Amino acid sequence: MSDTSLRLSIFFAIFITMLVLESCFPARKSKLTKGVRWLGNFSLLILSSVVARLLVPIGVIGIALYSSAQGIGLFNVINLPNWLSIALSLLLLDLMIYWQHRLFHLVPILWRVHKVHHADSHTDASTGLRFHPIEIVLSILLKGAAVIVLGVPALAVIIFEVALNGFSLFNHANIRLPPWLERPLRTILITQELHRIHHSQVVEETNSNYGFSVSWWDRIFASYKSQAQKSDEDLAIGLKSFPANKKNASLFTLLKMPFNKVNKSK
Repeated sequence: MSDTSLRLSIFFAIFITMLVLESCFPARKSKLTKGVRWLGNFSLLILSSVVARLLVPIGVIGIALYSSAQGIGLFNVINLPNWLSIALSLLLLDLMIYWQHRLFHLVPILWRVHKVHHADSHTDASTGLRFHPIEIVLSILLKGAAVIVLGVPALAVIIFEVALNGFSLFNHANIRLPPWLERPLRTILITQELHRIHHSQVVEETNSNYGFSVSWWDRIFASYKSQAQKSDEDLAIGLKSFPANKKNASLFTLLKMPFNKVNKSK
């Protein structure tokens, strides 16, 4: 099985699992039907994937293979056991994604494209795949740059990309874990409840819980928020400037959102 087939198999396994759990244990009710939201979200996913493939055809794994062949990057220069290079690569890539996410919130021009993700009026597994093509390409370029500088092994990139997609599906899923499981789990991972705080309409709550997998980066860098002003059941999700309606969920609206004249409001 090729690495692409393996990644897709794991992706669909996690995605289907999240859909089943959402159906059996839904945390919240969406203001819009799945058909309306999913049409825009999945259309954006397909378009973003095509654009990324055209603009960065070799992908991050290809960049890792090239760096290894050319002996470029920290882990291709220093002599470390392969397992240690992989472990350190995963740790540093995770930290990089934390700060990338945080900067996409704090830098106005980057928020313009990232707000497409936050404009979803509901969070479920499809929200974890909803990113503007510009953000996807920028993210690939940033990860590619990190891979070159660090000399990240290709295997570490594969593991990280699988984890990145898997955790995005997991923490956006519309499920509510029982307190006996959620409370200890959040000491290590970003749970659904923690990530819904990140999708709150309250700016101070949106600018928190940036981690995509583990919660320790938010704790270390003082961006961790354990509780929103409102309960998880009553939390207002999305952006006030994009209320829940069919027009705001459409592919056309999502694509042009970064270019709207008024972009300061969260």
